[in-house]
Amino acid sequence: MPQEALAESIAIMARLRAPNGCPWDRAQTFDTIKRHTLEETYEVFDAIDRRAWPDLKDELGDLLLQVLFYAQMADEEGHFSIQDVAENLNAKLIRRHPHIFADAVAHTPDDVKQTWDAIKKKEKEGRESAPERLLDDVSRHQPAFLEAVKLGKRAASVGFDWPNPQGLIAKLTEETAELEAELQTEPIDTKKAEEELGDLLFTAVNLARHLDLEPEFALRAANAKFRRRFNAIESAAGTPEALRASTPEELDQLWRTAKLTP
Repeated sequence: MPQEALAESIAIMARLRAPNGCPWDRAQTFDTIKRHTLEETYEVFDAIDRRAWPDLKDELGDLLLQVLFYAQMADEEGHFSIQDVAENLNAKLIRRHPHIFADAVAHTPDDVKQTWDAIKKKEKEGRESAPERLLDDVSRHQPAFLEAVKLGKRAASVGFDWPNPQGLIAKLTEETAELEAELQTEPIDTKKAEEELGDLLFTAVNLARHLDLEPEFALRAANAKFRRRFNAIESAAGTPEALRASTPEELDQLWRTAKLTP
């Protein structure tokens, strides 16, 4: 039974953190585990992209381990337990799906999203420590691309947004020109160059948002494409040493050939 397997996982984690448990597991804190959580999340993404189902099974287990770790540490400090986490999630899922568990009606994914957002907004209004400013509850502790998407969405919710993708294309051209101008200075002011590059990336992320694309996934796809093409030119050259010995013109020709292969 799934419940029995999960209960065993919870018990194993408690045993690892017990006074006579594993020295490494006992030494961990919320702050030391954070990095592993981010790594495991990206490994889940990688397994999905590769459609590597056995790997995905393992990576989901590793991601579940992070949840068990946090819950066990929180329980030890008297904050909450893994049962509290599950009960809170169950209540939230039921509350935010009134078209399933109550008498609300939702026929399309957009209908569901509108209901979800409205309920989420109402929940936040009921909190005593609700953020005072519109962007305050957009976490700074997340991948920068994801933060940029959420900042853009939140600003757009009050009409502060580009009217269409074409405006963002023009903004990309503008930001590229500003970065180019910064690179003409001698010596280059790396701080200003970084700022201009950040503006360029922020604009590109907002273009992805307007196109209803995930910039993280778009970049991951570009990374995968680069891997394929670079592996192709390395194979064509024969060895890494031959690749290093190639002239810029030879490398360019190898790259052009690699681009002909999907």
